[in-house]
Amino acid sequence: MAAKANVDAAYKYSRTESLDRVRRQTAGPADLLRLVKQPVGATRQVARSADYMNDAVRLLQRSRSRRDKRSINATDLISEEDLEVIADLTGCSPQLRSPSCNMIADLDKFRTANAVCTNRRNTRWGSSNRPLVRWLPAEYQDGISVPKGWDPYLKINNEMLPLVREVSNYILNTSNSDVVSDPLYTHLVTIFGQWTDHDLTFTPHSPVIRSFSNGMDCDKSCERTEPCFPIEIPTEDPRFGSNSEDCLPFFRSAAVCGSGNTGHIFGDSTVRQQMNSLTAFIDVGQVYGSDDIKARYLRDLTKDKGLLRVNTEYTDNGRELLPFSKMEVNMCATRAHITNDSYAKEVPCFEAGDERSNENIGLTSLHTLLMREHNRLARALAELNPQWNGERLYQEARKIMGGYFQVITFRDYLRHIVGPDFISRQLSTYPGYNENVDPSISNAFATAAYRFAHLMVQPFMFRLDEQYNEHPDYPSVLLHKSFFTPWRIIYEGGLDPILRGLAGRKAKLNTQDHMMHDELRERLFKFTFELAMDLASLNLQRGRDHGLPGYNEWRRYCGLSQPQNAFELAAVLNNSNLANKLLDLYGTPNNIDLWMGGVAEPFVPEGRVGPLFACLIATQFQKIREGDRLWWENPGVFTEAQRDSLRRTSLARIICDNTGITEVPDQPFQYRPRGFEDRQVRQVLLDLLDLLAQ
Repeated sequence: MAAKANVDAAYKYSRTESLDRVRRQTAGPADLLRLVKQPVGATRQVARSADYMNDAVRLLQRSRSRRDKRSINATDLISEEDLEVIADLTGCSPQLRSPSCNMIADLDKFRTANAVCTNRRNTRWGSSNRPLVRWLPAEYQDGISVPKGWDPYLKINNEMLPLVREVSNYILNTSNSDVVSDPLYTHLVTIFGQWTDHDLTFTPHSPVIRSFSNGMDCDKSCERTEPCFPIEIPTEDPRFGSNSEDCLPFFRSAAVCGSGNTGHIFGDSTVRQQMNSLTAFIDVGQVYGSDDIKARYLRDLTKDKGLLRVNTEYTDNGRELLPFSKMEVNMCATRAHITNDSYAKEVPCFEAGDERSNENIGLTSLHTLLMREHNRLARALAELNPQWNGERLYQEARKIMGGYFQVITFRDYLRHIVGPDFISRQLSTYPGYNENVDPSISNAFATAAYRFAHLMVQPFMFRLDEQYNEHPDYPSVLLHKSFFTPWRIIYEGGLDPILRGLAGRKAKLNTQDHMMHDELRERLFKFTFELAMDLASLNLQRGRDHGLPGYNEWRRYCGLSQPQNAFELAAVLNNSNLANKLLDLYGTPNNIDLWMGGVAEPFVPEGRVGPLFACLIATQFQKIREGDRLWWENPGVFTEAQRDSLRRTSLARIICDNTGITEVPDQPFQYRPRGFEDRQVRQVLLDLLDLLAQ
């Protein structure tokens, strides 16, 4: 009871304080990040149960250790029987039981919202609110739960770990003016990567903003105390100057029930594990939600037509917009800050299947586009099948949408990322469903490898007119001025200019000299606040929070060489200067953070990641496909005629069917020159023809 009271009080304080900051307009970027990464719905209850259990064990350990000074191992103080009782009392036990599939209707035809029973034998594989899986054992400072770097003076592999902000400043720093654009791929590749990530992975932060042990508010101190793991500012930081006593707030990811230091009743490992609140399947959960309550909330149940809810106040030139959120406070009230107009009319955040749909207007546009596509499909199916009720229409449209994005992701997207060699090796011909393959998302994929696209984000969100020129009325906006701005879609031209900008402008190219620009390193979630977040530092700190092994361990996992010195690292990176800079910071290649090492590697042929991330990404998608009983190519999921139809789908067709855009490239991921550049290309071809004719 004491643990429940302690946790409930911390949850209540944290929620009240966070919402009050937004109401008072004193919320900083860290507050916005925390609010958007909060566990909600069923996930929040899972996180709360885990906190109940962890705090109960902490209190019990402290009590018993006073009586038995001889015991130094936490798990020696508590019996397995005690742990089982605590698990029952805190609500952790139900999360460990395999649910029965017998009572689920239409399980052979449609997915459950949370993907339970996709695998009939291992019913929780790939389902939401499950631990991220470990392809390699975790590496924590204490072997159980404390991140490397928690004690900044503790050496790892006989070397001090650098501060993550120091790595960001020294290695990743890129001014907006130094950005190099990708010669081959559009900005749609970048945002589609984010879109796909939000179908597969969401690791919620701890909901608590103050320490369980001493009640300290994490925003008001740089002390490291669970769940606070602040990002220390190095001396003479370019942004913060010599005021290195500051720190960037950072909150640890919520732990899975029973993981950390609570004994062996939850499996073979006692180490801290993190949660994936989404399903591991390409099922377009970012449109539909990943639990039954959220899925039902997003449906329009006022009419029995299988539709998703839409906005009842605004349209986009007559086309549907996402419904508004009913959050207690509006963290999307950014218009007055950005436009310097205190009388500007604010609108709430949009509501979608994923809580991050308002992060930028490019992502919001894809959410809106695919909500429209679901409703278009449901209406078309109703015309073809007037006998179907709303439930059948909803499920059939949802199933088709899942098939669409399985096709588009594998056929059109992944080859641009991992390159044709890895496609041929792991992702070409469908091998069939394998019930022994666990499709669950790995910690390394979610926390490091699939964050490669952070280095492909342009510093602008482009908005273009019908001729794919800069829009005269709604010009392109700096990225940090597109965060949490649904009003830009409502009042500034709708989806069409933004989608043209994604398909008609180049992605940023990740080069070893110019990795992450200032919009993400120095202005993340900045509106009127100086203490903006740094995405590079967040990525590095998150990897340490999750106990990810270092760069060379993952190179070994993928069958790649493990460089041991500057010469060998320079050969792997094909860059002596970068190798020396990394070793100046880390001392040894073994200590290089996985994300840092992965994004530093030169690209595989025709891809946009190096061999390490190509291996991890291809392996994850291989498992997702083979471990999905309802994969579109698996016999019996769709008819042959339906599979033929799915093969003909394209993102270009979806854009044309649901917007006012009349011309989209057949391959919208591939950059096609226009305007002046078109004339240049044509002139080169004409000159070449003249030469051939002579």
